[in-house]
Formats: sequence, structure tokens, C-alpha cells
Amino acid sequence: MEETASTGRWPRNSFEEVRERADRAGGDVQEMEQIRVVALSRAEDVRLPAGLRKQWAKLSLQINARMHGDGPWDQARMAAQNFWLRTRMIEEFGPDPDDAEAIASGIVSAVMLTPEQARDLSVRWQDQPMEQIGYLRRVKNVTAPFERLQHHLRPGPLHELALAWLSVRQVLP
Repeated sequence: MEETASTGRWPRNSFEEVRERADRAGGDVQEMEQIRVVALSRAEDVRLPAGLRKQWAKLSLQINARMHGDGPWDQARMAAQNFWLRTRMIEEFGPDPDDAEAIASGIVSAVMLTPEQARDLSVRWQDQPMEQIGYLRRVKNVTAPFERLQHHLRPGPLHELALAWLSVRQVLP
């Protein structure tokens, strides 16, 4: 059993206990969100060994993928949380081969726009319908990890694309 400090209302359960709780949670979104946050906090706990922190991060990513619906806001939130955590783990532990490029490619695929298209859509965004503003907001959220990820990308087209997105994010709502 890990130390007895608590995270919120959660006791310091072992990794196996929390993973089993996640398996039992089924479709209970509130329970899954609590478990995801606990796993995330353990992934970021520098007092834990690196290998265990990586396990917690993977569990948080698995739960994140299971708990979100198919709606655009749910999918954008899932993608943003996924890319953010994966980027943090690269910063903490260093990249496994091609991790940064895989995350950047995933972000680009999730957005389904070019930076130029997003810039064009953001002109006078205040006058756009709420659906359009929401879409642009989701694009901004999903591309947020480029801020940290850019430093881990090899020079080339993907790095240039990340820099273009960082420029465009400044004009998105």
C-alpha cells in the first residue's frame, strides 16, 4: 500500500485498487472523473517512483478515453486532456522515440483544419453563430499542448505546423 496521505476524499489506495475501482465504475461518469483526477494527481506526484508515475498516467489516459461521450465538446475535452497529459509526461520523463511527433500528429488530426483555415474562421469571431465560436474554442483547447510540445519536436514540417498553430491560437476565442 502506498503512503497514507489523502487526495481529496480519496485515501492513498494502491494502483491496483484504483484500477479495479475504475473497472467497476462502468459508465458512471462522475465516478470515472474522480478516478481520472486521482490517477492524474498520482502521475504528477514527484514523490513517487518514475515507473509508478507512468503507470498512473497511462491509467488516467485509459479512463479519459472511456468516460467521454461522442459529442463535440466531450471529444474535444478528451483530446485536450489526453494531449496535455502526454505532453507533461514527455516533459517529466523525456520522450520515448517519436512521442512528441505522435502527439503533434494527433492534435493536427483532431483539429481537422489548417492554421490558415482557423485564422480565416476567427476573423470577427464575435459576430459568428455560437456553434462556430464553440468550434473555434474547441480548436484552441485541443491545440494548447503545442505551447510545451514545440520544444520537443524535431525541425521540419510538423514543428513548423506547431508554430503556425501557436500563432493562430492568439486570435481564436
